[in-house]
Amino acid sequence: MKILQSTGKTVEEAIESALKDLGGISREKVEIEVLEEGSRGLFGLLGTKLAVVKVSVKESKAEKAQEFLTALLDKMYIKAEVNLAQESDKQVLLDIIGEDLGNLIGRRGQTLDSLQYLVNLAVNKGSENKVRIIVDVSGYRQRREQTLHNLALRLAERVKQKNESITLEPMNAHERRVIHLALQDNAYVYTQSKGEDPERKIVICPKK
Repeated sequence: MKILQSTGKTVEEAIESALKDLGGISREKVEIEVLEEGSRGLFGLLGTKLAVVKVSVKESKAEKAQEFLTALLDKMYIKAEVNLAQESDKQVLLDIIGEDLGNLIGRRGQTLDSLQYLVNLAVNKGSENKVRIIVDVSGYRQRREQTLHNLALRLAERVKQKNESITLEPMNAHERRVIHLALQDNAYVYTQSKGEDPERKIVICPKK
C-alpha cells in the first residue's frame, strides 16, 4: 500500500497536495488520516502550524487477493507466480503459473477449490461489496470447462440415441453449471442434479 504524508495551510489543501503527488488519484481511492489540523498564528503569521495528513492508496481486491495467495503458496513451500489474468468490479481471475503444480489442483479440482475458498474468505471478509475471486492453475479451469462442454454434447447424443438417462460423476457447483448451460437449449435432452455435495451429480435425461 502506497502511503504519502503531506502538509498544507489547511487540511483540504494538504489532501489536495497529496492527491496531486499521487498522480491525480481520486479521493475515493485513498484513505485519509489527519495528523495535524493546523492553525493560524498571531495576525495569521506568527506561530502558524501547517496541517498534516497521511494519505494511503486503498489496495484493490485484486491486489489483496494476489498478495494473500502468493503468501499462502510461500507457506506451502510452492514456488509459483500468481498472475492477475482478469479483473472487473465483480470478478477477479488469478492464474498460478509454475512447474509440477498438479497437487494444487487435486482430484476433480478439489484442492484448487479449497484454495479459492480461502482467498475469497480473506479478501471479502467484512466487505459489503464482495468480489468473486477465481483461482486457476495454468489455465486448468478453462481447459476443464471445454472438456466438460464437449463431454456434455457427446453424452447428450448418446442419451438421444439410446433414449436412456446417463448419470455423470460427482462435480462441484461450477462444473455442474457448465453441463447445465451446455445442454439448456438441447431439443432432445434435459439435465437435473441429484444427491448432496460433495457427491452431487448431474443426470442427463431424454425428453419425452
